[in-house]
Amino acid sequence: MNKIIEVKHLKKNYGDKEVLKDINAVIEKGKVITVIGPSGSGKSTFLRCLNLLEKPTSGQVIFEGTELTDLKEEELDQLRQKMGMVFQSFNLFPNMSVIENVKLAPMKVKGMSDQEAGDLAHELLAKVGLDDFADHSPASLSGGQQQRVAIARALAMQPDMMLFDEPTSALDPEMVGEVLKTMQDLAQTGMTMVVVTHEMGFARKVADEVWFMADGYLLEQGSPDQVFDHPQSDRAKDFLAKILEA
Repeated sequence: MNKIIEVKHLKKNYGDKEVLKDINAVIEKGKVITVIGPSGSGKSTFLRCLNLLEKPTSGQVIFEGTELTDLKEEELDQLRQKMGMVFQSFNLFPNMSVIENVKLAPMKVKGMSDQEAGDLAHELLAKVGLDDFADHSPASLSGGQQQRVAIARALAMQPDMMLFDEPTSALDPEMVGEVLKTMQDLAQTGMTMVVVTHEMGFARKVADEVWFMADGYLLEQGSPDQVFDHPQSDRAKDFLAKILEA
């Protein structure tokens, strides 16, 4: 098994509130994991603990053989470059063009030349279907287009894996499909992906594994068919019955 991340006994408290309760999981290289569950179940906190944007209260996160929880901030920054992250909000720089947004990190962090970063940015914008918009400002794009630029920007750091925190939840329904299509195409390239999502169709169709979280616990881990068609826990049965009826 070629694991890229191992999570051991992960816990996260905010004061007295236990948000994550003893989570154990392994993410294998090249796999697409979708994390589903009710709001407030700890999904986004779990995702943010994987790259230590949230510091776990206890437990271990081991990424490519390195235990992250003990690292100094500068060492963490080095490793975070290998984990692309896409949030609900696009966080593009409004005063820069689309291509400048994508070029910025490779030039600043990786020391790429303007030419190199520009070539890479054009290649990635083409991949997400937006090379024609390279010179536009982010404000002139739809939400779905902005999110696709954000995906290209994360890919520009040439990460080993991608984390997506409900990437379509801020979008109008008609824009959701274009972002999911971009993510599906990315999954087919063999990129390791962890996706927190409410999009059950995407979770079922694209994921290698579906993880169901509720009340701070990771209650189910299995293939889409196992989790959607034969959930083991009452909590998952109840959640899926409500979601799939809707």
